[in-house]
Amino acid sequence: MPGWDISPSGVDSVTSLVRLAMDDMAKDVKAYVTDVESAAASAGTLGTSYCGAAPVGPIGDALTRFMVGTESDVRFLGKRAAKSVNGAIEATNHYVAGDLEQAANAQEQAAQAPDVTVFLPTARQRGAGPWT
Repeated sequence: MPGWDISPSGVDSVTSLVRLAMDDMAKDVKAYVTDVESAAASAGTLGTSYCGAAPVGPIGDALTRFMVGTESDVRFLGKRAAKSVNGAIEATNHYVAGDLEQAANAQEQAAQAPDVTVFLPTARQRGAGPWT
């Protein structure tokens, strides 16, 4: 690849900052899930008398459907960031080792979008969100 001029310390600095941002984003996503679950539970129902647990009302149902509909988008953010950071590190390591072909391959692989559908069933089983 012509024009390669990588600063390994610069890559390390930037990827460290991105990892910090990813950690913050993960905390925000957890808070988002908790807040939406709380809102759905607090939204009430159409009826006033029921035995046992309160049924989910229309607002709670809408919030749950929204979370289910946006789940893969939210998961994509984290997977995309991780794939980009890991690809940058891998490409830089190959560059430092003098293997520009492997560096180019790592860069190309990192540029491909991650497939989050592979992770959704496992995440649903582990998670405590309304989509479980």
